[in-house]
Amino acid sequence: MEMTDRINTYYPSMTKSEQKVAKCVLEHPDNLIYLSVTELADFAGTGETTVMRFCRKIGFKGYQDFKLMLAQGLPKQQAPSGRDGGDADDATLLYESMVNILQSSLGMLDREQLEESINQIDAARHVQFFGVGSSAITALDAKNRFLRIGRRVEAIADSHIQSMMAVTMGEGDVAFGISVSGSTLDTNDMLMKAKQNGAKVIAMTNYAKSPIASIADIVLLTAGKESPLEGGSMGAKISQLFIIDLICKGLERRHADETKNMKELTARAVIDRIY
Repeated sequence: MEMTDRINTYYPSMTKSEQKVAKCVLEHPDNLIYLSVTELADFAGTGETTVMRFCRKIGFKGYQDFKLMLAQGLPKQQAPSGRDGGDADDATLLYESMVNILQSSLGMLDREQLEESINQIDAARHVQFFGVGSSAITALDAKNRFLRIGRRVEAIADSHIQSMMAVTMGEGDVAFGISVSGSTLDTNDMLMKAKQNGAKVIAMTNYAKSPIASIADIVLLTAGKESPLEGGSMGAKISQLFIIDLICKGLERRHADETKNMKELTARAVIDRIY
């Protein structure tokens, strides 16, 4: 069933608040695939629970399931006029997209939040990165980047071990959560457990208004928003790694001599593994 037909079928049985959400979906489907559940709730003038009820009422498991089906029903976006979609144009378009994402990342950067992140990580007893799916890959990249400057941090992909790590964190520790949508249940659950035990929480997400942002003490915003059909996009990854590198640069600036020695030590540790 088409999304419009599905919504119209259930519309008379919806509450007034749910009908507000329905009207937003019917009038702005192209924009909604890039909104978090919190942003859609604000846009419709309702609460997050109303959005979730709306999604379930029209037959979906939840908001992400709804967005996936909505994205599948939208027409495919065309390349700008004058470009025939050949290999050269694809390369140019991708390059321009990556440059725009980095420019957006710089424009969205809250330098005070970045500096506070560096402060917390610099003083932390232990830093644990949390992320699942493609964000888990970013967490592992962050671990590698921090290790090369002599910072002992942890990033583990297994959700069971993540859960155990979260509940053993406490005051003096930093839980660093990574989620493009800001609505990843596993990651948000880990961060909440860590926070309840006294750990500071840093969140890196594309959405200032999202569940993860409400948990975090510090929020670092990234660019490169994804539709539900673009999970793990390179643009989002580049924006995340841009922030990670900025944090590392801040730590390097504060501990220049120590960082230089650690870079040399870690480089020599793997040099005999390279031809």
